[in-house]
Amino acid sequence: MTEPIRCGWPGEHDDYLDYHDNEWGRPTTDPRRLFEKICLEGFQSGLSWLTILRKRDRFREVFAGFDFHRVAEFGPDDVERLLGDAGIIRHRGKIEATINNAQRAIEMEDTEGSIVDWVWEWATLDPVRVDGGVPTQTPRSAALAKELKRRGWKFFGPTTALAFMQSEGLTNDHDDNCFVHAACETERQAFLAGRTLRT
Repeated sequence: MTEPIRCGWPGEHDDYLDYHDNEWGRPTTDPRRLFEKICLEGFQSGLSWLTILRKRDRFREVFAGFDFHRVAEFGPDDVERLLGDAGIIRHRGKIEATINNAQRAIEMEDTEGSIVDWVWEWATLDPVRVDGGVPTQTPRSAALAKELKRRGWKFFGPTTALAFMQSEGLTNDHDDNCFVHAACETERQAFLAGRTLRT
């Protein structure tokens, strides 16, 4: 059977292929899953995404399923517990940022009503291309990172913001000839229907 045409980045790793085919670029209505994506993109900084995927189940276990209401209550003892867990990325700054960002997510929920709706205001109608390729950051991702920084979020710069936007479907960066490009765009457009985007 002929293999479908995909983006080039998954290579031949089964974990990557499954993630690419079934998750990357597809919107989620679950605020915990969205928060998880923000956190894991921060943990990925400087590392391979494959490393994160292979540790994701353990991340979910030790971070209370990325329920930000629970993570926001983590204290110094939890930080030390997490630093001792070889099943995740043991980086103090990233762990503390995740707890901080959980607290900021609650604030956002209180002020904006829905973290999912607020994030989707930053969606793009058309992907940005530079010399035919996808850049490492865009004006939109830089603006999102700047606004979250203003709100007190940590470990979420413009490059991390773009990776998050791609994974969540805020921008459709599947190659045009990728076999899931059209399906992801259909899901995106359904999610965008009736929403007002930031200019």
